[in-house]
Amino acid sequence: MASIVEGREVSALLDELTTMVGREDPYGHYTRLRELGPVLRDADGTLIVTRFTECQSVSRDHKLGKMPVELLPHLGLADWAEHPALYGYFTSLLGINPPDHTRLRRLVSSGFTVRRVQELRPATTRMIDEMIEAMAAAGTADFVSVFAFPLPCNVISELLGVPEADRAQFQHLVQDWSAVLDEITPEVLLKADPAAQAVRDYLAGLAAERRRHPRGDLMSAMVEHEEAGDRLTGDELLTMAGLLFAAGFETTTNLLSNGLAALLDHPGQRDALLADPAAAVEELLRFDSPVQNIDRTVLEPSTVAGVTLEPGQRIVAYTGAANRDPRRFTDPDRLDLGRTDNASLSFGGGIHYCLGAPMARLEAQIAFPRLLERLPGLRRVEGAERRDSLTIRGFDTLPVNTD
Repeated sequence: MASIVEGREVSALLDELTTMVGREDPYGHYTRLRELGPVLRDADGTLIVTRFTECQSVSRDHKLGKMPVELLPHLGLADWAEHPALYGYFTSLLGINPPDHTRLRRLVSSGFTVRRVQELRPATTRMIDEMIEAMAAAGTADFVSVFAFPLPCNVISELLGVPEADRAQFQHLVQDWSAVLDEITPEVLLKADPAAQAVRDYLAGLAAERRRHPRGDLMSAMVEHEEAGDRLTGDELLTMAGLLFAAGFETTTNLLSNGLAALLDHPGQRDALLADPAAAVEELLRFDSPVQNIDRTVLEPSTVAGVTLEPGQRIVAYTGAANRDPRRFTDPDRLDLGRTDNASLSFGGGIHYCLGAPMARLEAQIAFPRLLERLPGLRRVEGAERRDSLTIRGFDTLPVNTD
C-alpha cells in the first residue's frame, strides 16, 4: 500500500510548474515528481498523481468526477453563476457529471463519429493545401496564426455552421476564456468573462438564424433537439455550442504547433511520419501533449495506488507526465515516430474522453505529411513563444521559414 508523499520538495516542484520557466519545459519536473511516489500532496491539500497507471485510473474512475457546483462556495466562488466564463465551464460537458453529462453527450456525439468526421476529409484537405500555398508564398510566417489556429477553427466552424467571415475573432476570445482552467482570479476573470460572453452572444445569434433557416450543420441539429422539448434547453444549447466551438480548435491548435515544433526539432523522423501518419500522430500526442493535466473531485470513497480517497478531495492527474513514464513507455523522453506502443492519455479517459479526438487526429494526420512534402525546407526561426498555461500546452507564436 502506497503512502502519500508531501513536503517542501513536492510543493517546490509544483510551484515551479506555475512559472514560465517551469512551463517552458515541464518534463524534468515531471521526472522528479514521478520519482517521489505514486501519490503526492500539495501544500493546499490537493492530491497529485504523475505516473501512467495512477493517471489512467483517475481518468476512468466513475467515483471521481467534476467538482459539483455545490462545493464552489467553499472555494470562495459563491457567485460563480454570475461569471460567464465560469458558468460556461461548470455547466458544460467539461464541468458536469452524470446523469446530465450522459444525456448531453449523447445528444451531440453523432456529430463526432468517425464516419461524420471522415466526411470532412475533402474540405479539410482543401483547407490545408490552401494554407500551405499561402505559407510558401509568404516565405516566413507565424505557424500558429496562419495554420495551427485557422485550420481547426475552420473545420469546427464548417461542422457547426459558423460563416467563414466570422471566424478569425475567436482565437484570442477562446484563449482568454480558457485561462480559467489554470486559475480563477479576479485578474483572469476580467478577461475571461467578456470573452466567454462574446462567444455566447455570437452563438445565440447563429442559433436564432438556424431556427429561421435550418441547414445541414450541427447547430441546426442542436436547435432541432432544443425545439423537441425535454432533450436540450435553450441555455444548454448555447453552453454546448460554446464548448464545442472552443474545444474544437483549442486542443487541435496546440497539437499542430507542438507537433510541428517536435518534427522540425527531429528532422530524422520525416520518413517514419510519411510511412505511417496515424502512428506518428499518436507519438506526437504522447511526446508533447496539448493538455497536460486533468482535475477531478472525489464523489464517492475510492482508492488510487492503495491510498484512500475521501469525498470532496481534489485530485489532479498530470497526464503530460504520465505520457513520459518509463514504467509504461520505453525510453519515453525520445521522440520515435516509428513507435507502435504509444497509446497515451492526451485525450483523457473514461466518460470525459475528448469528444473531438477523431477530428483532431484527422486534421493532424493530413496536415503533417502535406506540410513536410510540400515544404521540404520548412524550419523554425527565432521568436517562438510558449503559452503561459499549465493545463494547455502550446505556442502563442511559432515562426517558421519555408525556403
